[in-house]
Amino acid sequence: MSISGSGYLTGQVLIAMPGMRDPRFAQTVIYLCAHSADGAMGLIINKPLTGLTFEGLLKQLGIEPVPPSRTIRMHAGGPVETGRGFVLHTTDWIQEGSLKVDEAFAITASIDVLKEIARGGGPRQGFLALGYAGWGPGQLDDEIAQNAWLSAPADEALLFGADLGAKWREALARLKVDPLLLSGSAGRA
Repeated sequence: MSISGSGYLTGQVLIAMPGMRDPRFAQTVIYLCAHSADGAMGLIINKPLTGLTFEGLLKQLGIEPVPPSRTIRMHAGGPVETGRGFVLHTTDWIQEGSLKVDEAFAITASIDVLKEIARGGGPRQGFLALGYAGWGPGQLDDEIAQNAWLSAPADEALLFGADLGAKWREALARLKVDPLLLSGSAGRA
């Protein structure tokens, strides 16, 4: 596990272990936008959002795409506040209200980023997540200690790659881990 000098995993990805008991998180990869003594918040990066397209969302919000319009992928970001949207994106585009997670990635929750993307601008890479995954103080640390999650560095290819179904295995492969060889139980030495 690669924990930053502060002991927290902000800017890393969490990879669900094969024995994950919570079906909402089975085989998920979560980008941690924040992790501190106060808790943690992240976005699932490998679950597509069903039933709503980017174009449909723009229509609901009254945003008219202007050529050269763009679209971005829509993800189910987690089970908390599923009506709330967050755009995880590269830091080449930042506005007031954007939260810079690290040098490479930021999240923006304002409608302005959607308007900018609909106009053909905005960040070079990004996706919209509805909802998020959240943990209270110490909760994520306990889950990691109970062997529920692995962590790994995040990069653009993993976060923004198009093949959502392959991301869990790709994330494990970056750690040189074969999911067939993983145990769902924690051991003590």
